Parts: sequence; C-alpha cells; structure tokens
Amino acid sequence: MLQSVLLGFIFFLLAPVCGAIISGADRFLGARMQRRQGPTIVQPFYDLYKFFQKKAYIVNGLQDFLVIGHLMFVMLSGWIIYAGQDILLAVFSLTLAEMFLCLAAFSASAPYSNMSAQRELLQMTCTEPMLLLMAIGFYLHAGSFLVSDMVLGKMPAIVSCPGMFAGFLIILVIELRKSPFDVSSSHHAHQEMVKGITTDISGKLMGWVELAEWNEIFLMFTFVGLFFVCSNPWSILWAILAGAGAMFLMTLIDNTFPRVKWERMLTIVWSSTFIFAGGNLLVLMLLKG
Repeated sequence: MLQSVLLGFIFFLLAPVCGAIISGADRFLGARMQRRQGPTIVQPFYDLYKFFQKKAYIVNGLQDFLVIGHLMFVMLSGWIIYAGQDILLAVFSLTLAEMFLCLAAFSASAPYSNMSAQRELLQMTCTEPMLLLMAIGFYLHAGSFLVSDMVLGKMPAIVSCPGMFAGFLIILVIELRKSPFDVSSSHHAHQEMVKGITTDISGKLMGWVELAEWNEIFLMFTFVGLFFVCSNPWSILWAILAGAGAMFLMTLIDNTFPRVKWERMLTIVWSSTFIFAGGNLLVLMLLKG
C-alpha cells in the first residue's frame, strides 16, 4: 500500500517535467517537419515562467477556483493510475477535470470562450466512449480494473486489445489538441477562435492550465504504455518506445491534415470507436464466453 502511494506521489513530481519535455519535443519535431529552426525542447519551461510573471486578468472569482480544480483533478487521475488503483476512477476524474475547464470558459461570458467550451463538450462526447471502452478492454484482458493487476499480467494488453489501441490513437489526436481535431483550442496561430477555450485565461491562471496540460499529456502517453506493459521487465522499454512512436505519429498527423468541422469529427471518431473498439470488445466477449 505504501509503495502504491509513493508511486502516486512520484507522478506528481515527474509528470509536469516529462509532460513539458514531451511538449517541447513535439514543437521541435513539428518545426523540423516544416523546415524551421523551431524552439528548444526546454522552451515550455520558459513559457511557464513567463506566465507566472504576468498579472492575471481574472474575469471573476469563480474562474480562479475552476482552473485550479481542473489542475487538481488531472493530477488526481495520474495519481490513481500510478498508485495502481481503479482505471475507471481515473477516467471519471479526467472527465471531471475537463468539465471544470469548460465551466471556467463559460464563466467568462465571452463569445469565443463560450463557443470553444461548447466545442470542448462535443470533443468530450467523442473521447469519453472510447476511454470507457478502453477501460473495459483492460478489464477483460486482466480480469480487474486495478492498474496494479494489469501490469502484472503475463501478456501485454495490446495482444488482446489491438482494436482498443487503434481507437485510442484516434482520440489521442483530440486529447492532445492536434489537427485535424483541434476544434476547441489549438497550439497554432491559425485557430479561427483566437486561442479557443483559454482565450479569456491569462497570466498565472494560464500557467496553471499549462501545468494541467503537461500532466494530461504525460497521462495520455501513460495510457499508451499500459497497452504494452506486463510482468516482463523488458516490456517497460516497449512501452516507452510505443509512447515515442505515438508522439511522432501525432506530430506527423498535426502537420499533415487540415482542421475539420466538428460535425465531421463526430462522424469520424464515433465510427472508428464503433468499428475498432466495438469490434474488439465483441471478439473479447465471444472469447470469454
């Protein structure tokens, strides 16, 4: 029990650092794909420092509370995973974190923020079914929702859940706010709604949002790694390589495909979830039966 708690707190320390490095590597790699020099890998740390040096323009007191709540629940989701606890609880905590961010945008009563928050809710309707099906797939593979049981299995989950993995990679584009599914917010200047859901968040508050994003990035690639981790110690290396491959794929997709409308996003993601995850779930149920 003590070991699980310590692993959870290690996540608190490592997740922001690893998430920032992943974000910096993504920006560096994306720039090189466009034949630009691009920033250094540590640029996100400089950005965070600048955010905390700026004065925050807080629209109302509620926005401050909601942004901090968003950060806390993202961190709680990661702690649950690394403490080896229930993966369903981690998914629900992550959903609650996204709701806090949406409410923070709605509280600004500004047109761009409100429109982006509505699109964020649409994105959640795309990602949540896949995340829940992924958790169910892990359960059917390991016989438990506990992450500690999943990582001690004889075979990695990718063997029995390849469809779940394919479906998760598709929603990973949404979770990382990459084109073509960056409809609520974007890391690029050509977003049609300014900065999207964080348009009316500034200064230190934007710094907290950035910290939450780093934690979420690290958590998403942790989910990628869970498909490859098993009782074999060498599986950790495969998990790291899979995470690196997924990051390269996300950057490549972001620099290759143009943004689509939200209606097309719903069609693509729901169809892929039904085909890949639904088909995989059906096969697993038949094999278990």
